Amino acid sequence: MNQLFPPKPTFTEQNLSNQAGRVFIITGGASGIGLELCKILYAANATIYIATRSSEKIATATKTIKTIYPSSNGRLEPLILDLADLKTIKPAVETFLAKETRLDVLVHNAGVMMPPQGSKTAQGHELQIGTNALGPFLLTQCLEERLQATARLEGMPRGRVRVIWVASMISLGAPKGGVIWDDAKGAPKLSGDSMSDYMQGKVGCVFLADEFARRVKKDGIISASVNPGIVKTELQRHAPAAMSVVMGVVFKGPKYGAVAGAYSELFAACSPDVSVEKSGSYIIPWGRFGCILEDIAERMKPGSSGKKFLGKKFWNWCERETLSYQ
Repeated sequence: MNQLFPPKPTFTEQNLSNQAGRVFIITGGASGIGLELCKILYAANATIYIATRSSEKIATATKTIKTIYPSSNGRLEPLILDLADLKTIKPAVETFLAKETRLDVLVHNAGVMMPPQGSKTAQGHELQIGTNALGPFLLTQCLEERLQATARLEGMPRGRVRVIWVASMISLGAPKGGVIWDDAKGAPKLSGDSMSDYMQGKVGCVFLADEFARRVKKDGIISASVNPGIVKTELQRHAPAAMSVVMGVVFKGPKYGAVAGAYSELFAACSPDVSVEKSGSYIIPWGRFGCILEDIAERMKPGSSGKKFLGKKFWNWCERETLSYQ
């Protein structure tokens, strides 16, 4: 319940230091929570790449943000990619790398929830797990070297370079253990139920954040997952009528709109409270350290007798499915 009705945010634009010279990539930054996060960072003079598949939406978002903050010294740049089409990701990264010598923070904000039954990615994966997990995994892999190079810059404090994986309130709707695993196929076993499959993909983001944290801790890079909170955005546009009614009641409760979800992500991306020692953390609304359900947390621990734990299995599956696009 503390995630449904959280206390007031404590890390907001009022606490944010000047971000001049820092470079961010925010997927899904043209609308909803991502747009609000872009506003906060741009007001603090950051350089932000708004990554989405629609150049028109990026142009609209850019105009909106610049109109609100005309005195900012930040930059807003387009980055065209489609997380549901793996072949678009590497070219987008190459475009970014040709322009920027550093990347301070990558925020995997974009996502899809409960699309029409049978929706698939361009490569034939279930749309939710493809967009919410496989796409972000590939994007991170393609940008890892630039993240590491940024972390090595002279004078760069440990923990300033970060990758943020947006998950959900995984305590609601996720199957026991978080992801149902098909050992024969070495892949997640999806049920065809949109909500269950959505939650499996979002638990997968928690697994990826935790596993990536293990891999880059030596570099002083932070990886964390975040439940931004229940706020009304375009994400719920495919929700069935009955769920929309329930959500309508819930949305009347919180005092904050999409900007509150942005505060959750801002805490994960920029708060000094999130240290390298706390890399792998699960952040909850509106910017606090949360606890992962015990049955899910257990699947993230190394097994005995050399058995791979589920987080590693999910990582390996993502690697296998995206290898030819890296």
